[in-house]
Order: sequence, then C-alpha cells, then structure tokens
Amino acid sequence: MNVDAVVLDIDGVLVDVADSYRRAIVESLDHVYDETIARSDVQQFKDAGGFNNDWELTDAAALYLLACREGCDLSLDQFTTDIAAMGGGLEAARTVTSEELTLANRERVFATWDHDHLRDTFQQLYLGSSLYRDLEDKEPSLETEGFIHDEPVLATEATLQQLQSEYAVGVLTGRPAAEADIALERVGLDVPDAHRYTMDDWDSGKPDPDALIRLAEQFSADSIAFAGDTLDDVKTAVNAASADSRTYRGVGVLTGGLTGEHGRKKFERVGTAAVVDSVNDLPAILGQ
Repeated sequence: MNVDAVVLDIDGVLVDVADSYRRAIVESLDHVYDETIARSDVQQFKDAGGFNNDWELTDAAALYLLACREGCDLSLDQFTTDIAAMGGGLEAARTVTSEELTLANRERVFATWDHDHLRDTFQQLYLGSSLYRDLEDKEPSLETEGFIHDEPVLATEATLQQLQSEYAVGVLTGRPAAEADIALERVGLDVPDAHRYTMDDWDSGKPDPDALIRLAEQFSADSIAFAGDTLDDVKTAVNAASADSRTYRGVGVLTGGLTGEHGRKKFERVGTAAVVDSVNDLPAILGQ
C-alpha cells in the first residue's frame, strides 16, 4: 500500500472484546430491565453505524426493548435498518422509537429509559469493583471482578515491533483514555499521547474523520492506513479521504464482530482498501 503511517483501532483489533465490552452491553440491559438482546445482536447496531460508543449502543438497545414492551412490533433487524437509514447513532434510535409508538406509550418508554443507571451498571460490570473505585471515583453497588480482565490479546509482539519499526504508528479508539491505557499496556504497544485519540479527545467519534486527519498531520504522512473491525472504522478512512488531500486506506479486520466471507463483503461495500483475517496479517499487505 506504500503508506507512511498506520493507525490502529483497539477493540476487535488489538484485543478481543467479545467477553468484555459486548458482554457488558448484554448484561447491563439484563441487570437494569430483566431482559436483554443476544450477544450476536450487538453487531446489528454496530453495522447500523454511529455506535462507536458502547454506552450509547446500550442505550439504543434499551430503547428497543422498552419500545417492544409498549407495543412496537419491529424486529430488531428492522429497527437497526431504520436507524441506519436515518444516519445511525443514538439520535436515530430515539427517532425510530418515537415514530413507532403512540404519544402515551412513547412517554412511558422515555420515562423508564435510564441512561445514567445503564452507564453506571455497564462500568461496574466492565471495570470490576476495584477499577470502578479508581476510575469512576465512586463506591460500587455491585461486587464484580470486571470483564476487562477477559480481553485476550490479538496482536503478536512481532507484529507490533514490525509495524513500529517500519511506520509511524498511532491509535484511534472509542475507549475512554484510562481504559485505552489498560489495553495498550496489556498488548505492549507504547504510543505517545499525541499519537493516540480516544473518546476523551474528540466529541464526534467514528466515522467522523477529524481525529484521523489530525494524526496524519502530526505524522506529516502523505498516505495512511487505518485498521479497524467495524464498518465505521473503514468509513472513517473513506470520509478522511473525501475531506483531505492525503491518501487514506481503511483496512477491515475480521477479528471483531464481522467475520468470514459475510464480514468481508460488508467491508467491501463501504469502500475498504483491504480485508485481513487479523491484525497480524497487516504488515504483509502493507509491504505489497
């Protein structure tokens, strides 16, 4: 690909989050509302776009469950399809929910929908009691070990060493900064703060291209590859190419929610430059 810089997502690329973030989504809903979605359903929200923030994805899934209680007869597939048609994200989920319900039912849904409770439950389940005290600076109401400890490393030491020896390497993630630090330390990837963008560093989140463009500027790079596991990751590179004169290539990685030939085709439909089975295949394609 003849690139000057490589930017990596964390979740689903450097570490496997199937039993951490995605589990936290499912179990937070169950804890707060006594019902939930299947773990495989999480990908439908991801594919709809605009759900780089897993707290907001949890909120959207909660809206769907509560709407169904109030008479909404949309399947989850149709609900997420409608979200995608409106541009993706939580605001689209709110709009779809509102349009499917009567005024009285809609008011009951939004009265029951509790973002703060969902987020707090999510953080306790994900971080565990000890980290929750440290990072959230509050006493937990649940005694938990924390799903954050169940994140197998996907990138090998050899892969990361090769990438850092041959390219400028940055990180672009939807994680909060403190949680990104934990994952990067586990992986063994040392990236200066200036070359890392997290949830705390820019408001819009992926697929907004601003953070990727800023990384390209900091690297003085003419050509940048961005490897991620979601359609929004690839769209971030596509959007950056439309907004900036540099060359941006999105690389889809099949170790997140998108897998196999089906996942490969989805990446291709949104303009990926390449699809790899894992981040460990990235050096080989960059060298072609």
